[in-house]
Amino acid sequence: MRYDDRTLAGVLFFFGSVEFLLAMLVSEGSLPTYVVSSQPISDLGVGPTAALFNTSIVLLGLLTLAGAYFYHRTHKTLWITVPFLLAGIGPIGVGLFPENLPENIRFLHGLFALISFLFGGLVAILIATRVRPPFRYISLLLGVLGLVALALFLAGQDAGIGYGGMERMIAYPVLFWEVGFGGYLMSSPEGEPVPGARKDTGA
Repeated sequence: MRYDDRTLAGVLFFFGSVEFLLAMLVSEGSLPTYVVSSQPISDLGVGPTAALFNTSIVLLGLLTLAGAYFYHRTHKTLWITVPFLLAGIGPIGVGLFPENLPENIRFLHGLFALISFLFGGLVAILIATRVRPPFRYISLLLGVLGLVALALFLAGQDAGIGYGGMERMIAYPVLFWEVGFGGYLMSSPEGEPVPGARKDTGA
């Protein structure tokens, strides 16, 4: 069976985010001393869980990039596609450059994590302009939630839930959104009109 571009994008987004969420849960559960509220997500990328975590987050990025390509074929809107591509590049960099790098290049891990968090939330907000309610409101809410959490995190605020808890308040909304967006695309036919879509193929 041949699937259209919209459905393929949905499958890729859905699978990429689900496999990473599952890998993260398995990694957390396999480390008895790991404390979710106080430890960074990236601590899972070193030690016994490094292979599972880093492979899964690189796969998340690759599938997001592939999904962005197929989704671009349905709308050809660069102001959505470019942030989507950056949101895919971020996780790849996080996995390829774990936090235990030599000190002179350790900044790469933080840089790619920031790219992932920032553009993941931004894409959710941008996509809200192209989907129908109620997912439009869900997309907007999750995107804003992730970016607000990122702003608080960068300001050194943990809202009483710890460093790890606050980091998850950035990551989880984006991951849950990508699961939902994948489902939305899989359940919507390619020819369905999109709110705000242009009839031409320009950016």
